[in-house]
Amino acid sequence: MLSSNTQSHKSVEISTLSASEQPSWEIKLLYDGQCPLCMREVNFLRKRDAGLGKVAFVDIADDNYTPKDHAGVDFETAMGRIHAVLPDGTIIKNVEVFRRVYEILGMGWIYAATKLPVIGWIVDKLYEIWADWRLALTGRPDLATIMTERQERIECNRLERCRLNNDNEL
Repeated sequence: MLSSNTQSHKSVEISTLSASEQPSWEIKLLYDGQCPLCMREVNFLRKRDAGLGKVAFVDIADDNYTPKDHAGVDFETAMGRIHAVLPDGTIIKNVEVFRRVYEILGMGWIYAATKLPVIGWIVDKLYEIWADWRLALTGRPDLATIMTERQERIECNRLERCRLNNDNEL
């Protein structure tokens, strides 16, 4: 259970958990399961995690994704930039996510240079460009279209309207 001590700073939210509520994972990675390049990275990271559960992988593209289970990070926000949640409820995003995940999986040396101010700034800017163009570069519709289609699917599933229409067409 989250305590009532919650602070919010820009994109960081800090919530404290009691000792009995601490999760077994060290970082929860929110990823887009519909993005082929994202999936390549996630599959690589899953192999490195080797079933240890240090990283909890959460597919934000799943229609059952709910922000309340993931520190309040909503689908649209998560689609714009990569996010992760730490066990204490802290939300991190952008290249910092990769730095932390790789450190946790014993490969921190890969992103170590990005901790240097100039290199870090350049990598952060390159990531921003990539994130802005990710959908187009992977042949996907724009975020507004993805949001509309997702909302229609969720509404359809909630009302079971589409299931009935599909059964009638058979």
